[in-house]
Order: sequence, then C-alpha cells, then structure tokens
Amino acid sequence: MDNQGKEGSFRPIIIVMLISLVIAGLWDKIPVIKNSIHAILNPSAGALLLWDVSWGMTFIILIITLIVTLAQKYATDQVALKELKKEQKEIQKQMKEFKEHPEKLMELQKSQFKLFPKQMKLSMRAIAFTGVPLILFFRWFQDFFVNLGDVKFFGIIGSWILFYFIIAIIFGAILRKYLKVV
Repeated sequence: MDNQGKEGSFRPIIIVMLISLVIAGLWDKIPVIKNSIHAILNPSAGALLLWDVSWGMTFIILIITLIVTLAQKYATDQVALKELKKEQKEIQKQMKEFKEHPEKLMELQKSQFKLFPKQMKLSMRAIAFTGVPLILFFRWFQDFFVNLGDVKFFGIIGSWILFYFIIAIIFGAILRKYLKVV
C-alpha cells in the first residue's frame, strides 16, 4: 500500500479541531447546522435509541468505533507506527537496565521524548477524517438525551457520555486487536 501522505502532520488536525470548535459553538446559533444533523440522525440513530436505548446506543457506538478504527488503520502509516512503538519498547527496556545510572537514563529519556511528536503526528491523522462527524454526533447525542430525560443504560449507567466512553474503549480494544491496528 502506498504510504505517501500518511506520515502525518499537525496542520489537518488543527484545522479539524478549529472547525469542530466552530460547529460546536454555532450549534444553537445557526439552526441549519442543528436542524440538518437532526434531520439525518433522528430517523436513523434516533429510531435505534427509541427502540431500545441501551442496545441501540451499544450498536451506534459499535458502528462509530468501527469507522474510527478503520480510519485509523487506513489513514495512518501502520508500518511506521509499529516501528516507533518497537523503538519505544526497546528504549524502555534499556531504561530499566540503566535505572542506577542517571546520566544514561537521562539520555534515554531524551531519545524517547523525541519519538513522541512523530508518533502523535502519525496516530492523529485519522482525526482529519473523523473529527467533525464525531463532534456532530456528540452534539446530536447531547440534544437527544436532554429531550429523552432520565435514562439508565442497562439499568446501571445514567450518563450517556460515560456509557459511550466505556463501551467505545471496550469495542476499540477488540476492533484494534482484531483488525491489527497500532
């Protein structure tokens, strides 16, 4: 697979974050944003949630997590990320060996610190594709659950965002392992 353009850059991430902030800030001020998203999601995701809030939300989270995981897999240079992670593990191993030698430990920490920006650039690239849709979904969820009232997911969790993050972490771990995403 051609990895050109997958090396990553902070520019698209910053642009997507700015667009997301603008959308979130204008959600209630410009009705066309809110109304168009509601027109799309109410008959689809909203119908699932009205059918059964717990299972509907679980299914929606699975779909969102699958899309984000696939974007991460195909929008990033997985080979370079694997190499960086391998390098980090090697440095951590050396750091354990040299924990009694502060000067060598400091040198290893500096080399490990140099890897962080590279890894972040590579792994954050998928945000350019998924950032705005996720913000739109989250704003819609917020409106939907405010209108729905008091909800408990599977009789335990009363916060939609907490439920989302718990289930997304579980699905994310499973999907990343199954799809071999770094």
